[in-house]
Amino acid sequence: MASQHSSEHDSGAGTGAVVFVGAGPGAADLLTVRAARAIAAADVVIWAASLVHEDVLEHAGPGAEIVDSAKLPMEGVLPYYRRAAEEGLRIARIHSGDPALWGAVQEQVEVCADFGLEVEIIPGVSAFSAVAAIAQRELTVPEVAQSVVLTRLGGGKTPMPEGEEVREFARHGTTMALFLSAARSGRLQEELIEGGYAPETPCIVAYQATWPEELIVHCELGELEATVKEHRLWKHTLVLVGPALNAGGTRSHLYHPGHFHTHRRADREARRQLREARRGA
Repeated sequence: MASQHSSEHDSGAGTGAVVFVGAGPGAADLLTVRAARAIAAADVVIWAASLVHEDVLEHAGPGAEIVDSAKLPMEGVLPYYRRAAEEGLRIARIHSGDPALWGAVQEQVEVCADFGLEVEIIPGVSAFSAVAAIAQRELTVPEVAQSVVLTRLGGGKTPMPEGEEVREFARHGTTMALFLSAARSGRLQEELIEGGYAPETPCIVAYQATWPEELIVHCELGELEATVKEHRLWKHTLVLVGPALNAGGTRSHLYHPGHFHTHRRADREARRQLREARRGA
């Protein structure tokens, strides 16, 4: 894809910018159109080889400077932001998944503000929705689960706020997506069961979803630790758990002929049946 630098960028004049790009779970064709355009227009593309598949770099312009940030702390990235401010450069900072989730984006946005840089954040496909699509499962099944909890096991590198323990979230009994937790699968299984999930609750264990090395394994919660250890999974692994993962036989009211909205009238008989079903629930 051709680079789309403006003459303002080429001359080094103007205000620099940093665009935080959600790269999605791995596959380069799961980037949004906006994300691909942002990468193509960048003077500098910063990406982490440990978290983002190299195929996303196919969208970079031929003259772009490519920087692998896998071995760099925040202080190693700051000089590029400073250059962008001084030279009017445009940086595409590629993050795995969606920048809103465990992306360390907020602290970078604050730094960019200090430098006087323009900032844009482009959302990406999160691993939890990618895994649901691969497994062909809806995470919010009517009458089974209408909420999704996105969290991680406490005790890792980043402290968890009080009250956000996995066992507490598990008490809701809805669908949960557990990130960054596979390395301690025994404790994860224990907390989920202590919180109220039955050992028979279905789980999906996904390793590097949408990557060429993708592995998707289905198991029951009581077998979670054994499953993770059998496949030697400890990073790049997401766990989905909840009754919606094998539920069926329910129907959303949204497309029921008895449901009405601004653009559609309800069928009278179907509406009556729907009301009776609600009263009997």
